[in-house]
Amino acid sequence: MLLKNLAAMILLLSFGATSAEFEVSGKLAVEQRYFFDSALYTEQLRHSQTSILAEPELYWGWNDGNDTVIFKPFYRIDSQDDERTHGDIRELSYIHAGEDWELRTGIRKEFWGVTEFQHLVDVINQTDGVEDTDGEDKLGQLMLNLSLVKDWGIVDLYLLPGFRERTFAGENGRLRAPIVVDENNVSYESSAKEQHLDFAMRWSHSIGDFDLGANWFHGTNREPILTPDQDGDKFVLKQYYNQMDQLGLDVQATIDDWLYKFESIYRNTNDGNFWAIQAGFEYSFVGVFDTIADLGLLMEYSWDSRGEGDLIDPGAGFQNDVFFGSRIAFNDMQSSEFLMGFSTDLDHSATSFIIEANRRLGDSFKASIDVRLFQSSDLIEQTYAIRNDDHVQLSFEWYF
Repeated sequence: MLLKNLAAMILLLSFGATSAEFEVSGKLAVEQRYFFDSALYTEQLRHSQTSILAEPELYWGWNDGNDTVIFKPFYRIDSQDDERTHGDIRELSYIHAGEDWELRTGIRKEFWGVTEFQHLVDVINQTDGVEDTDGEDKLGQLMLNLSLVKDWGIVDLYLLPGFRERTFAGENGRLRAPIVVDENNVSYESSAKEQHLDFAMRWSHSIGDFDLGANWFHGTNREPILTPDQDGDKFVLKQYYNQMDQLGLDVQATIDDWLYKFESIYRNTNDGNFWAIQAGFEYSFVGVFDTIADLGLLMEYSWDSRGEGDLIDPGAGFQNDVFFGSRIAFNDMQSSEFLMGFSTDLDHSATSFIIEANRRLGDSFKASIDVRLFQSSDLIEQTYAIRNDDHVQLSFEWYF
């Protein structure tokens, strides 16, 4: 009912506007994954996985751009995993900009953080876990956000009604644990369940070479606790979402060709509390080898006081890990980019390797290739469950 009322209000605002600007854009994409090894689990059927996705974006703007409405739906059809065939409203929001404030209401995606390989402080939106393993894809979140612009920084206040459960690969999908997560077996610490009203606050400011951010979140934990449960003649993982308070800090410093990054959180729940840190740097070589290309070298370290992670705790995956990477921006007409990186666990025998490369073709098309490799010989490591899921993904996108 709340979503229907919101949609009606947005439509009334846009239809009542004068001198409105209307734009339609977005993308259509075809993706092909090929897995190098046979599946570990009998329900996983194929070496290859094909999917198509549509992500249009509709924009209305009026009042000299001070009032806008954005609608951004998303839908994917997957050839192998029924759970990966899914749709979402990534954004359906109305934004009004005042002289020193901005009000944003509706379904939106809000990103916090500065580090490259893990975003500890990014807590507003739920992870869309069927899209990829990197946690970059997020579900839309219903919110009311008031942003105040002051001389001493920007203050963002959030009311977050309605909770989104995390998505997980289904029985036929790759990149999953040996026991499937049951989407229908979900419980909550709060008696309000998914209707709990969450709150968040963030302060951000730039002082000289430093970009600073501090935030507080109170509400339903976006990371479920997964525990085995019997469903007939098979075991599944049931989801439990507790309540949490989380304090976060992010700092980025740009000094000459160096970019220093730091994120830290403290999270408190009835099940315990912990600290976590992600910190590192990026050094850029501008015009490397007498070309117009820029080369960046990255290193980050991750520490989590929870210690050794396991399959049923998706949040404790990086407790003592180091990440290395290299990024090349070719600065050509085709906006060609290349990123290569790997992570290694300093306590156990586990490594991950990634390659991401993309290049624009003409004015409307882009081709991408992603490679993910996983190696682990330790049962306690999360990558052990997906050690046979090394794959390459080819994507062809049309932007309109």
